[in-house]
Amino acid sequence: MTAPLKAAPPRRKHNRRMLLGLLLLFAAPLGIAFWLYYGSNWRPQSHTNHGQLIAPVVPVPGTPFTGKWSLVVVGAGEAGCDATCRNALVYARQTWLSLGKLAPRVQRVLLAGEGCCDAHYLEREQAGLLTLPPTATATAAGGAALRRVFPAPQEHTLFIVDPLGNLMMRYDAHEDPKGLRNDLKKLLALSHIG
Repeated sequence: MTAPLKAAPPRRKHNRRMLLGLLLLFAAPLGIAFWLYYGSNWRPQSHTNHGQLIAPVVPVPGTPFTGKWSLVVVGAGEAGCDATCRNALVYARQTWLSLGKLAPRVQRVLLAGEGCCDAHYLEREQAGLLTLPPTATATAAGGAALRRVFPAPQEHTLFIVDPLGNLMMRYDAHEDPKGLRNDLKKLLALSHIG
């Protein structure tokens, strides 16, 4: 004869508690993080970018700003490209060169003002620079409208336009260029466009 079956041992309740404890151990941090991000007003104060984000992004008209990341220098209006503009161009060129194998994904653009530019200087010192609008149409209404898209102050400033044609960041050309280079490298590493 076999012995009658006994009630389930208390071990089954212990296993359920253990499973519930493990689920809680792994789910609680996710729940707290979700609540902190979406349910509270708390946001971290630190950031990793060195430039100033332009939020919301501003669409820049024109096809030269699509397909590649663009480092844009805005010329000094009627003065053309003065010493301040030339310093910003050197800053952009040096940053572009420091990107190494990533440099082909980035273009340098000079948004020229009226009376711009010393063609010999640009050929000699800024090879590969795209100048917009061309000198012949610098006074065209399209060029003035394009210049207004870029926020003030424009001198001593470099702007980043993404491959979709959105103005998204600005940098002071007096700051350490390593910050711009580091931000560009992060953008290029995370971006699958341009």
